[in-house]
Amino acid sequence: MANSTLWWLLAGVAVAIELATGTFYLLMLSLGFAVAAVSAYLKIPFALQLGLAAAVGAGSVLALRRYRANRPQTPVASANRDVNLDIGETVHVDNWSADGTTTVKYRGANWAVSCAQGQALFPGPHRVVEVVGNRLVVQPV
Repeated sequence: MANSTLWWLLAGVAVAIELATGTFYLLMLSLGFAVAAVSAYLKIPFALQLGLAAAVGAGSVLALRRYRANRPQTPVASANRDVNLDIGETVHVDNWSADGTTTVKYRGANWAVSCAQGQALFPGPHRVVEVVGNRLVVQPV
């Protein structure tokens, strides 16, 4: 069996395992195997095929890790406007209790409200930054 065939088989196995696991890193390694298969077809020596597979596979994995690390992280569902449309809305707080909670009228009902950690307890307009269960977490506008 030709070296290129073995490299293609390795690439196919890596893709099949990737489909089962969903980590996306095996696709990057299979890209290295595919480059090695093409280099084997071009009659490049085996040591160079192996080096190309390792360099392309590892390089693409490192590039993927760097891309994912530099991408902004999505907020948790309780603070994500795409999941909860209350995030970003404004409520009016009349007064705060000693424990940093209050009740406000919002969307036609009374809601329990707590102030975001590290924020001062002032009455007035507040923006919803998170919804935890049936409690709104707010910060001053």
